[in-house]
Amino acid sequence: MTKDRFIEEIRLLGIDITDDMMDKLDKYYKLLTEWNEKINLTAITNEEDVYLKHFYDSATLCKIIDLKEDLSLCDVGTGAGFPGLVLKILFPNLKIVLVDALEKRIKFLNIVINELGLKDIETIHERSEIFAKNNRERFDIVTARAVANLSTLSEYTVPMVKVGKYFIPMKANITEELENASHAIKELNLEIEEKIEFNLPIEGSVRNLIKFKKTSKTNAKYPRSFSEMKKRPL
Repeated sequence: MTKDRFIEEIRLLGIDITDDMMDKLDKYYKLLTEWNEKINLTAITNEEDVYLKHFYDSATLCKIIDLKEDLSLCDVGTGAGFPGLVLKILFPNLKIVLVDALEKRIKFLNIVINELGLKDIETIHERSEIFAKNNRERFDIVTARAVANLSTLSEYTVPMVKVGKYFIPMKANITEELENASHAIKELNLEIEEKIEFNLPIEGSVRNLIKFKKTSKTNAKYPRSFSEMKKRPL
């Protein structure tokens, strides 16, 4: 995806992208490729691929929820900052927390945040289930992109979501995962408010967004330890 096509597609998402935002994304891309030679951040490094499969893909969260409001958002297992860091650039109004268990990634994210002069964005070096235990019912939106199966993922993300607010996983194919997570969805007091399936421009690969509304507080026993989740998934 060329930068011109990226701008065109981003505007079709209803995002009023500015020159400053494009400058920030360009700096982000350069830092990503520079740091990718030192630590493993992404297998995708070609500029046009990054703009499509990382930057545009991250922005598609706005297809299912209005991100122009003043919302708090947690990106679990953010990796190199997708989608959270991209969303902060495109929606500076958001208050964002990026959580990742690998310290090297957090170091990279902090450098990008400082270089781009971003505000109201915080990085946390922590396992997600541990962070969730200490940040219950804190966020308007908790999201994760290509992280864990839905049953496990929901257990260590939903406790962070405020009652009446949303857990929105970003997935490729989701049908089988949804079926396998039916018990977890019920146990964690979730209801599916909306589900969107679409194709990425140019290459046409499938993407899914699921908007889970949290209807009541999560039982205090969740999330369990990672070993328990792995041994006895919900």
